[in-house]
Formats: sequence, structure tokens, C-alpha cells
Amino acid sequence: MEFSEKTGRIYVAGHNGMVGSAIVRALKSDGYSNIITRSSKELDLRNQNQVDQFFKTEKPDFVFLAAAKVGGILANNIYRAEFLYDNLMIQTNIIHASHVNKVSKLLFLGSSCIYPKLAEQPLTEEALLTGELEPTNEPYAIAKISGIKMCEAYRDQYGDNFISAMPTNLYGPNDNYDLKTSHVLPALLRKFHEAKVNGDSEVNCWGSGSPMREFLHVNDLASACMHLMKTYNEKEFVNVGTGTDVTIKELAETIASTVGFQGELVWDVSKPDGTPRKLMNVSRIEASGWKYKIELKEGINQVYKEFKESELAL
Repeated sequence: MEFSEKTGRIYVAGHNGMVGSAIVRALKSDGYSNIITRSSKELDLRNQNQVDQFFKTEKPDFVFLAAAKVGGILANNIYRAEFLYDNLMIQTNIIHASHVNKVSKLLFLGSSCIYPKLAEQPLTEEALLTGELEPTNEPYAIAKISGIKMCEAYRDQYGDNFISAMPTNLYGPNDNYDLKTSHVLPALLRKFHEAKVNGDSEVNCWGSGSPMREFLHVNDLASACMHLMKTYNEKEFVNVGTGTDVTIKELAETIASTVGFQGELVWDVSKPDGTPRKLMNVSRIEASGWKYKIELKEGINQVYKEFKESELAL
């Protein structure tokens, strides 16, 4: 069965998350209606028996593996055991159950943090496992590398059409704005919004502001996932990003301007910077016919409008 036929049963693992919900929106807008979802309360993906039973009962033809335990530098560093265990269990259970139940195609989603800390920039897919990982998110990275290798191994041994994509830093609807566990863009957006509302004269930002980061709107990632499910059937995983980056300082200034905060930005250099630069080489996915559409400034404007309408906004 081909994904483009639109008749198969599609399981989106992690549909309540930022990535999974974007994939569900993309599927529906493209005319797919046979979509299977389960919340974490209904189905614990870390439990092999529950996952096996779910696959036997629902018999999905296609799987988007977007479920994961995710977070920023702070969360990755504090909850190291959970980030390793939860992610290993989730992906192992789903990938194996997809094999046993003869799923036609699976897309596993990882992260740009799989690459060595000091890998040559921009990051090519070939840089995987060529050096040491960034220590703060090593457990998460190791879990995601295992997912890539599992998809490759099941393809090699059993002929399963399991593919992998590694997105860059993401932002968009359903992002996590908890200051203890969120990534840099939503954390800064919330900080600047609250500072503006409270009339604060300054905002404290982590690190030096010098690291460079690439940001992709999650709707663009969802369109890339649809493209890959329709057209890509290779063993090699693909990077998904914009191929352009900004310094954290530039990001903070853009967010401050969008929010309308006019105070001072204070950089706390006692806090970790993380990897100096993390820019994806996206020539492989661009060669397959996909390119991002939403520019960063436009995307930040969109998410700030959504944030202001949410219950999180003061």
C-alpha cells in the first residue's frame, strides 16, 4: 500500500505534542481521514504489552513516530535517566510492533542533538557518530541515535520500510512554555511577554548569547514529514531544517521587538551555552524536492499571537 493512496490507517504517535499535532493538521488538510491517535493516559508507549495490544487491535498501515520525552538544556540535564529510559522504551516498542504487525511504512523523528558537539558546520548526515556528544543532552541524543540505528537494522534484516528524519530546533503551536523545561525560543518569548506586562526594566537571558541556532516552524516540519512519507524510501536518515541560523542574541532581540519589550537584555554567563553552533546541512532533503516556507520573523509573529490568546499569557 502506498501512503499517497490516502486509504491506509495512519497512527500518529504523540499527537498531542507540538510535532504530532502539526502532523495531524497536515494529514487532515491533505485529505487523510483514517487517523489513529491515543493519549498517554489511554496508551503508555513505554509499556510493551500495551503497545503490542494496540498494534494488534488497530493494525495501522503507516506510522509517524513523533512521541518523545523532550525539553531544553535544563530538563535534559536534570532528568537524564528519564530522557534515556522513556525515549528508548517508546521508540523500541513502536518500531518493533510496527515490524511484527507488518506496517507498510514508518517515519521515525529524532533531533539535531544526535550530532557530535564539535562536528563541522553545517551538520551533514555523515557526521553522525564521528565525535563526542554535547554532555547536557547526551541521554536524549543516545536514545535518538538508537532509534535511527533500529530503523536501519530492521530495514537491513527484515526489509521494513522504516525511514528517519532529524529536525532542527522547532517552534510553533502547542509548544512548551514552562520556563523549567522549555526550549530557548518559547522560554524567551514568555520571559519577554511577562517582563513587558509587569513593566520590568530588564530580562535575564541564559548564557553569552553567542551560540548559533537554526529554527524551523513545526508546520514546515509537518509538510516535510508528509513529503518524506510520500516520496522517500531510503535507508539514510535526512536532516530537516532551514539551512540558516541566528545567534541566540539575535533571536532574543527579534523576540523582544515582536513582543514590544523595550528594556535591557542581561546575559547570565554563569549559565551554560550548550553546543556553540548547530546548523543543519539540508541538501539531501532539498534534493528530494522539499524546502521550508516560513521565515523566522514571520513564524515568531504567528506564535506570539497564539501565545497571547492562550491561558499562559498574563
